[in-house]
Amino acid sequence: MTSPVTNTTTKLDPGLYIVATPIGNLGDLSPRAANILAAADVIAVEDSRVTAGLLRHIGVKRPMQPYHDHNAEHVRPALVARMGVEAVALVSDAGTPLISDPGYKLVRDARAAGHAVVTIPGPCAAIAALTLAGLPTDRFLFCGFLPPKEKARADAIAEIAGIRATLVFYESGPRLAATLAALAVGLGDREAAVTREITKRFEEAVTGTLSTLAARYAEGGPKGEIVVVVAPPGEAPPPSAEDADTALAEALTRLPASKAAGEVAKRFGLDRKALYARAMAMKAPE
Repeated sequence: MTSPVTNTTTKLDPGLYIVATPIGNLGDLSPRAANILAAADVIAVEDSRVTAGLLRHIGVKRPMQPYHDHNAEHVRPALVARMGVEAVALVSDAGTPLISDPGYKLVRDARAAGHAVVTIPGPCAAIAALTLAGLPTDRFLFCGFLPPKEKARADAIAEIAGIRATLVFYESGPRLAATLAALAVGLGDREAAVTREITKRFEEAVTGTLSTLAARYAEGGPKGEIVVVVAPPGEAPPPSAEDADTALAEALTRLPASKAAGEVAKRFGLDRKALYARAMAMKAPE
């Protein structure tokens, strides 16, 4: 295989270089990204084993410094200091750094120290999934991973239910069905797409409503990195009293009456005080 590196002699100026790496197919590494990695004095990596494989692909060896959630606070000051005299490249295990990872703190501190910050754009799973989903892309919101616990997840979904934009989530296989079911409850049964193995041999985008997708994956989620894309809210008719009561009853199973009324009011655009009165009536003993 021909190495993507085209120029390994150019000395990089000191600073921070944010390098996007492939999300699956190694052929997606750009020549510019390969050259930056080959010339960097040190590469800050999530997992040195993953980045070592990428460096073998381009036929180079460079010093690596682990930089991730568990050691970032300790490692960051030394990396920032090195940027004054060395070229420090930042990569994630796959895709564009800073998308659903804590790399922004390194960028912030590098700028505060007066160092140059350069971006080398490339693959991003969220953007790639949008191109596969067949849903509106004129306005979208990247939501990252939803909380794993049921109540926190429902609260997070309620916060974004009224946003008129396509929503993009990252998810893992074991949690996929529960997340899809929670999205169907919190957002309504919107169109959606489940994309996985993007750029790899078994790349797929499965489309349908949130409830049908939840049923499809109820027996177990697929392997690989998963991106869920959900359509924006449609111009739905006003909710019926029965719809509001159903949503309120569900919310009361996990929230006090005031918060349940607020959640349903925000979701349906209804009067919070009226919903609170209804919630208290539903809670009252018969």
